[in-house]
Amino acid sequence: MAELVTIARPYAEAAFKLALENKNLAGWSDMLSLLEAVVRDERVASRIGDPNVTDRALESLLLGAFGDRLDGQGRNFVQILIQNQRLELVPHIRTLYEELRREHEGVVEARIVSAMPIGDEQVQQLLAALEKKYGRKVNAQVEVDAALIGGARIVVGDKVIDATVRGRLDAMAAALAQ
Repeated sequence: MAELVTIARPYAEAAFKLALENKNLAGWSDMLSLLEAVVRDERVASRIGDPNVTDRALESLLLGAFGDRLDGQGRNFVQILIQNQRLELVPHIRTLYEELRREHEGVVEARIVSAMPIGDEQVQQLLAALEKKYGRKVNAQVEVDAALIGGARIVVGDKVIDATVRGRLDAMAAALAQ
């Protein structure tokens, strides 16, 4: 997997550079999201890498599926991916592109997992505290996981704030086992 990400990185950086130069970061996010959805479609995925399907036929299939939802640079990007046989990298390219975009915009992603549903006001308080802590805007994905028993776990990047009953019980069990 690390190898695919390494190969995908220059494509993501090129897309990001084009988007930045044209002040079209959101547009490229949309185009890459659409491209990923099309490439993951079973009917298209079965033709990618098929030796009986020419690059020209694949290009026609993909560009036909997009219609006018890709601009000229987006179409060129798709053509380059096809010519270099890199369509399987599209999910990695999109992920890397979005990381570059968030970094540029000063945004971090957080995942808040709570044992019970939490209200919008509580989410906003958590987000305000996280934004203060990290000095950046925080986008959050909120989930409910009853297995946590109580409390919440917040994941921001590679940092985990575990304030769950399950986490405390696991810590106590580990301490008692020593």
